[in-house]
This record gives sequence, C-alpha cells and structure tokens, in this order.
Amino acid sequence: MLGFDPFRDMDRLASRLANVPVATGRTPAFMPMDLYRAGDHYVLHADLPGVDPGSIDIDIDNNTLTIKAERTARSDEDVQWIAGERFTGSFLRQLSLGDGIDADAIAASYENGVLTVTIPVADKAKPRRVQIQTGAGRQVVEPAGHSDTVDAG
Repeated sequence: MLGFDPFRDMDRLASRLANVPVATGRTPAFMPMDLYRAGDHYVLHADLPGVDPGSIDIDIDNNTLTIKAERTARSDEDVQWIAGERFTGSFLRQLSLGDGIDADAIAASYENGVLTVTIPVADKAKPRRVQIQTGAGRQVVEPAGHSDTVDAG
C-alpha cells in the first residue's frame, strides 16, 4: 500500500540564482536538507551555515514552499587568499506541498546554521476513527413491500 506523499515533486527546482560574487565564482548547486514525518507534522532541516538569518526568506504560493537564503562573500580587498572553498551566493529550494498540508500553520526557526521548518498535516488528512451508532439511536430501514406483521387469520 502506498503512503500519502504531500511532497510529490520535491526537487522540481533546485537551481542557482544569478547574483554570484565575481571574486569566487562558486555557488552551491542546492541546499542540503533532510525531511521526515513525526506524528502529525513534517519536519525539514536545511543546512545553511554562515547564512545571515535576515537573508532567509520562506514563501508559500500555490502549494509551493520556497526557501531562499544568501551567504555573502567577505569583502576584504587587502587580504591575500590562501584558500577559498566555502560557497557564497544565493541558495534556493522549492517543494511542492500536497493538499494534506496546513499551510497557514507552517513555522520556521534558525539555529546553529540549520533552518528548521515544521509543516503540520491538515486535520482533513489525519487518520480518524468513525463512530458506530448502536442501541436506541439506530434506525432500521425495511425494503419496500416487506412487512413484519403476521396475519394469523
């Protein structure tokens, strides 16, 4: 049996943005992330070390969650670089959300270089138990033309 997957086209778009510093010319291909379900919500952890929290932007539009972030290059002109291996520039990740997500209750936090986005499952998509009525509240519908009366006649 297949499980419900609200992130059908998770990697639909993981591309570079155009604003890459000329000094390094390096930009990451994507934003590494983990995604898992824990009870009645999904949790996304995205690695964004060295990113200014003020540069992180999370938008939801037409069931698409977009995460953008920027890591700026050092602008020290009077230094002699020995090694420059850290990525700078813009990061972008887009995820398609299914109908079973409560988009109005999505929350995010940023700590120790990791962005955490909590995506709750909508009430309509949660498993639920159907009550069965018994006893006095039960109504029995008889098929047409059937009668319970017996003619002793």
